[in-house]
Parts: sequence; structure tokens; C-alpha cells
Amino acid sequence: MSVFTRTRTRQILGGIAAVSAGALVLVGCSGGGSGEATADASGAASEPAAAGFEFPIDCDAAAPASYTPEYTSTSTGPGTDLVYKIGTALPVTGNLAFLGPPEIAGTQMAAADVNAAAKGITIDMMQGDSGDTDNKAYETEIPRLLGAGATAIIGAASSGTSLQFIDTVIAADAIQFSPANTSAAFTGYEDNGLYWRTAPSDVLQGEVLGNLVAADGNETLGMIVLNDAYGTGLACFAKGAFEAAGGEVVAASMYNTGDTNFSAQIEDVLAAQPDAIALITFEEVKTIIPEILGADFPADKLYFVDGNLANFSEDFEPGTLAGAKGTYPAVDPAATAEFRAALEAFVIASGAPALKEFTYAPESYDATILLALAALQAGSTAGPDVAANLQSVSGADGGTKCTTFAECADLINAGEVADYDGVSGAINFNEVGDPTEATIGIFEYGDDNNYGFVEIG
Repeated sequence: MSVFTRTRTRQILGGIAAVSAGALVLVGCSGGGSGEATADASGAASEPAAAGFEFPIDCDAAAPASYTPEYTSTSTGPGTDLVYKIGTALPVTGNLAFLGPPEIAGTQMAAADVNAAAKGITIDMMQGDSGDTDNKAYETEIPRLLGAGATAIIGAASSGTSLQFIDTVIAADAIQFSPANTSAAFTGYEDNGLYWRTAPSDVLQGEVLGNLVAADGNETLGMIVLNDAYGTGLACFAKGAFEAAGGEVVAASMYNTGDTNFSAQIEDVLAAQPDAIALITFEEVKTIIPEILGADFPADKLYFVDGNLANFSEDFEPGTLAGAKGTYPAVDPAATAEFRAALEAFVIASGAPALKEFTYAPESYDATILLALAALQAGSTAGPDVAANLQSVSGADGGTKCTTFAECADLINAGEVADYDGVSGAINFNEVGDPTEATIGIFEYGDDNNYGFVEIG
């Protein structure tokens, strides 16, 4: 019997994102444990950004406290004849529903690949709906999945939604593994070592976004921001990077999940006459775009983020968004072409509608594969046992490189250490379950209102 003890320690390093050889290393944080950042009683926060304007988010108060969970796993491995019940809480409904199909497809194809390999573990995948913080589908779905025996939950896509049920998952000694949560609030969350993600913290995306806006020659920036852990954290990091590059945030207007009218926010931001506007939103952007452009604001001065970067070819007249740019965690699409083709074929063969988006499909696939590899190595599907092995199978402690479940499983079954490099790139978890390497893609909209890859930021 082997005993695996792991201590996870986090240090706050001032909200800095370090970049090295195209890999982004996470060292900063933002976002409170409540999932929402709020202004003080006057409606103002701590840092004035321009004359007559105060940024409506307290970025200093958003930094989470240090946390060090400790636990001991006594599981033995590799496993044989394991059945791993995994539930998903991905957006079938709600303001991120456009991301549901690629994420769900990624988990389904990964489970099929694991089961076809027959290497000692079978995944029993149970699909569920996270919804959002307005429809609250998670309130019934998470208890249903846990009650059915799931010891891991993949999801949610939205950071704010994940924060609504993370404590329920942790209390059940199950793993919560998100392919798309980017809020830095999770970095220091008291999770007993059970929360993991294949998406990088918004420390990184914020830096790339802020620098992109500045590099395009914009001196002033306005923001429309979703008031949740994702929106407020990303806004803070983008603001920090933009101002460090010499720019000035002159307006930032907030809205809440479930809001349907954004005229006040748009008027507030346009009144400041910014050179550029960053839209840190989810699907609500479909309502926001026409009103902004209807006020003669140029499309090529709009900046999107991972929560709203989508194919709008069926939503707006050709040329509406030409020149607009956006960011999201991604590798060069050429590196995932084979995976995308395989996923498309898998979806069509299943009888599901063809995918319109592929955002976070690679991360969802990799999350499922990593869970299976960690369970195989542990010889157990219990949450703490799997969690104790996730860092190892990601390659954080070295090992032999492998790129498929079958290849990695063969190494584990032979008593070797596997280092899984996934379709989303090298992962290598740190002590708190964040990937230590990631890239942020920069994309630009064409006349077809769909976005195309420009470069890695």
C-alpha cells in the first residue's frame, strides 16, 4: 500500500502574470469567495481612473486569502475494472448556453475514448445542466448527479455559476473540475484540494486584453462588465494591464445576470467618449452590440472576451463586426485541427446537431482524460484519491510524455509516471489545481461576423 500525502500552498504575488516562451505562468489572483465584487455604499470603489470617474470594482478587496489544504490518500494503483461515475454541469441553458455543445461533446468523446481503450477503467458519464445564476438549474442538477453516485463533476462553464455549487460538491468529497472557469477567485478557494481546472486564470487573459487594446493605439477605454466573479476579476486585470501600458480607463458600467436592458450602461460608457470599449459579458452581448453600433461607435474599436467571442454570422448583417477583436484561452487552431475534425465526426455520428463553436471543447476533453488517468493511477474513483494524483498525471512531477489516454494508461499500468499533454496543450497543474502554462489567442472578426485567429497574445 502506498501513502500519498499532498500539501497545496498558494502565494499571492501582486496580481502579476509572467510570460515565458509563449507559456503563461499564473501567479496572481482576484475575485472574492462570494463570487461577486460590489462597490461601497457610495457606489464608488477605491481607485479613481479619471477625473470625475471612479472604477466601480474594489480590485484590492477581490484578492483571496492564502489557503493550504492537507490530506492523505491511501489508495493503491493502478486500478483494474474501475467504473468512474462522472457528472457534468455544463450550460445547456442560461447565458452561456452557446458554449454547452462543444464542452459536452468534448466530455462525451473523451469518455468514449477511455472506454474503447479498455485499460482498467470505464467512465459512466451522466450529463447535467448548470444553467446560470438566474435560472439556477444547478440547484436540482448537482444533487441529482451526486445522488446518482458521481464522484466528479465537470463544470460549470461560468465562474459565477461554479461558485454557487462548489461547496456542495466539496461537502460530498467529490471533485469539481471546470474546463472553462477563469476567475482567479478559485486560486485561493477553500476547496480541500478538490477543485481543478484546465482553463487558465483571468490574470492571463486580462493582461493580454489590456495590452492588446493599448497596442492598437487606444489611449482611453470604457468597459461594460458582468457583475460576477468572472466579469469583475477580468475587468480588474485588463484595467491593470491597460493602465500599465499608459492607457486610462474612463468608464466602466456593471450589469447583473438576468438583466435584459443595457441602455443605461451603454449610455454611461459612450458619454465618456472612450477610444475603445471592452465588452466583458456573456450572451447578453447580442443585445448590447446593436445599440453601441447604432450610436455610431466603430466596430473595430470593440473588444470581446472568452465569455462572448462567438460566431454571429446568423445574428447580424454582413460586415457588422468587421475589425472587432477578442481574446480567449486557446492554442493556434492549426494545432487542434485534427481534434476538431474528430470531434465533428463524433458529434455527427451521435446524431447531434453539427457544432457551431469549439470554444473550450479541448479543455473539456482534457479534463475528462485527466480524471480517468488520475483514477487509474490511484486505483480509486473517490474524490480525494483522484485529486491526490491529478498533479502527477499532468506532468507536474515529470514523467514520460504521452498524448492519448491509451498511451498514458499503458505507462501507468506498467508502473511508470505518465505526463499527459492534451489537445489544449501542456497542462502541468500547480499545487492549487491551476494549469501553470497556457496561451491566450487573439482573434479578429471578418465581414462574415465570425472570428478568425490572428496570433497568440
